[in-house]
Amino acid sequence: MASVEISGLRKLYGDVVALSDISISIPSGTFYTLLGPSGCGKTTLLRTIAGFHQQSAGQIAVDGSSIEHLPAHQRDVAMVFQDYAVFPHLSVRDNVAFGLKQRRIPAKEITRQVEEVLEVVELGKFVDRMPHELSGGQQQRVGLARAIVVRPKVLLMDEPLSNLDARLRVDLRAELRRIQRDLGITTIYVTHDQEEALAMSDVVCVMEGGIIQQAATPLDVYLRPSNRFVASFVGANNFLQVGNFKGECVLKCCGSSVSQHLPAGPVVCALRPEDISVKVDEDPSSLLNTEISIPVQIKEVSFIGREMEIFATTDNGEAIKAVGRSDSKVIALPVDSRAWFCVERQNLSFFRDSELGERV
Repeated sequence: MASVEISGLRKLYGDVVALSDISISIPSGTFYTLLGPSGCGKTTLLRTIAGFHQQSAGQIAVDGSSIEHLPAHQRDVAMVFQDYAVFPHLSVRDNVAFGLKQRRIPAKEITRQVEEVLEVVELGKFVDRMPHELSGGQQQRVGLARAIVVRPKVLLMDEPLSNLDARLRVDLRAELRRIQRDLGITTIYVTHDQEEALAMSDVVCVMEGGIIQQAATPLDVYLRPSNRFVASFVGANNFLQVGNFKGECVLKCCGSSVSQHLPAGPVVCALRPEDISVKVDEDPSSLLNTEISIPVQIKEVSFIGREMEIFATTDNGEAIKAVGRSDSKVIALPVDSRAWFCVERQNLSFFRDSELGERV
């Protein structure tokens, strides 16, 4: 196991800033995920750590030793790629043994280590198979086994599950996390899939524009996003306009007071769809002071099994979405039916009204 320290890292492509002043500290044994949309800089950062890109400025240290000037093969890190990257002409055994042979490990020791790591990734029965005889998930396990058999200090993974079908992704992400915990290996994982990041990580680092927007536990990133971008990218959120009425901050869509202590300037209110309850039988005008009620017109209700998604518009035309347990009464509502979306005031968050507007 090894810690990773990155300070002041920058990467330029001509005048384009791909990474801007990246500084992160990853304790030994941590599963650290880089999450963000395409083009945010996460893969560039991973490949710079691996030594495939040379940074323009900054330092990278593994276990306290600087590695930024070392070639990739001397950094004691291993990488698992998106496209499996197994050798099609080699058996599972020989694929996994490849790195050990490059290090001139004795043949008997190679056999022992290969068999051991194949048991870890649950491929012991497939040792003599060729890659074309394996499923996509099994091929990805071969790539993982080949990476960890050389016992690297740090394991880097670049969207390793993105080529798999949805069910297999869920199964394999649990296996990857189990293997990582069992081995205690420091892992830096890249994905654009927010659910994957939340399910697997000790720390989620959300990136946009080559900048770290927030790095925290999955729960903190979801419940306490640092800015509007994080709130919109990690999970779904409704953003409603906040106005000022007689000195009080109110939701423009319903006139309900939301705060007396918001700063000056444009502010939006964010509420998660799963925090909304839907009422259709009566006007919930007698709500407790802890709740607000938003009158809406139903535009669509989607039944998705154990949940339903309710799409609606407020009286001033803002789109709003709720998610809840399936309810036959709500599912049967015709388009433009009147309903009320109710939410606890404690579940509201506020951000400055800009793309990266900070939390207030």
